[in-house]
Amino acid sequence: MTKLGYGEAIRRRRVEKYKEADRLYNARQSVLTQITASSKGEGLTCYLESDTDVIFVVNGVLCVEAGIDLQTIPGDIDLFRMDTRVYSGHCKLLQVRQRQNSLQGIRNALCDNGYGGISLSSCLWVEEWMANRPRFPTEVHHERAGPSAPATYRGVFHTDIVVGLRCHCPSILHKWAARPRHWPPQGIVQTVVSLGAYVTPVGVKGSEYNHMEWRICFNTGEAELVNNLNDTQAKVIVRLKMILKAIIQPNNKEITSFVLKNIILWQTENTRQTHVHARSLFQWLHDGLSELRTAI
Repeated sequence: MTKLGYGEAIRRRRVEKYKEADRLYNARQSVLTQITASSKGEGLTCYLESDTDVIFVVNGVLCVEAGIDLQTIPGDIDLFRMDTRVYSGHCKLLQVRQRQNSLQGIRNALCDNGYGGISLSSCLWVEEWMANRPRFPTEVHHERAGPSAPATYRGVFHTDIVVGLRCHCPSILHKWAARPRHWPPQGIVQTVVSLGAYVTPVGVKGSEYNHMEWRICFNTGEAELVNNLNDTQAKVIVRLKMILKAIIQPNNKEITSFVLKNIILWQTENTRQTHVHARSLFQWLHDGLSELRTAI
């Protein structure tokens, strides 16, 4: 697998290069912050092997969970309160205040929530950004796929773009940080907590309020965890993805690479690192497939 481009050295090199590309892009403009996410940002796939997932985070906007002192937050940003009394991992966004130069995309996605307040609709948010996304030379736009705006450049470079918002939810992160584990070490745990979270415009399938719900995501934290896996653990994720694509070939989108990645992260968290080495790769691959069968 190392010769095929999945060795630890080249994986870490890919991570560095995508981070550098993000930094260069972000230095040129101030409205959005680009984050290369998922397998590309984690270095687990080669350049044209799969789609490039990108999150654009709107600057000057913050979503906060209940219990946060709003007086401590600067007044020159759009501020939303996260209502987490919905499905696990999701929330609704209630407007607290709007800055003077708020983006048109935000204003157009606001709506009356029926209880005397203003909420930010995830559905309207996606429609607004889809309608106003720029088109570059050699770029072909595709139909909306959930929260993402797919596009193809030069016929070979495929991207999935999601526009999200920063959120401040320390209680969720601290709860994760406090649970007992063998891995990662405390220093990495604190780094993950410091990276924070985001909300993306994804509601719960079948929910009555799907059009108003947002998913709470920890993309940068997940990338930090994957980047700290050892060579064997990273290769197990890659092999599981290959098996999923070439052999299992699921008919629905419930079984994703995200599920596979989290199976390995959960196994790793509960395993002493001395038990994970090159000679045990097929053992962990077998265990990963067993966990996947249980999940299915």
